[in-house]
Amino acid sequence: MASEGPEMELVHLLRAVTVELGLHSARFANRNGMHPTDVRALIALMDATRVGEEMTAGRLGAALGLNSAGTTALVDRLERAGHVRRVRGRRDRRQVVVEVEQRAVELGQAHFGPLIAHAVELLRGYDERERAAIRGFLEGVREAAAGAD
Repeated sequence: MASEGPEMELVHLLRAVTVELGLHSARFANRNGMHPTDVRALIALMDATRVGEEMTAGRLGAALGLNSAGTTALVDRLERAGHVRRVRGRRDRRQVVVEVEQRAVELGQAHFGPLIAHAVELLRGYDERERAAIRGFLEGVREAAAGAD
């Protein structure tokens, strides 16, 4: 195990932040009758929308590590709850893509908005060089976690 230096203090802090964010997400899921995977799916769908990508059920399942049956059950559950809709793809009308309903976006903004606003305000206190260092660290940890299996 790595020595308990200043780096490990930050690693422990990152772990604590991860736990708190997980609990915050779990409270959202609980209050809205969702499974934690439902929340992860909505985040993946909103992230795809943010960058202008269409998300098929297959891509969503792959992003969440679900098999075909699990993905279908997830999308069906979210659709019944009014959080997503299936539509024809804009680029390829033969494809069916999953989109987040505005109601789900508003629900998420009501719960996560204050936390996001606080994080943005904290980041405004750093200069561009410091934000680049934070971005590099977080991207590196995310990539390491993604390849950890």
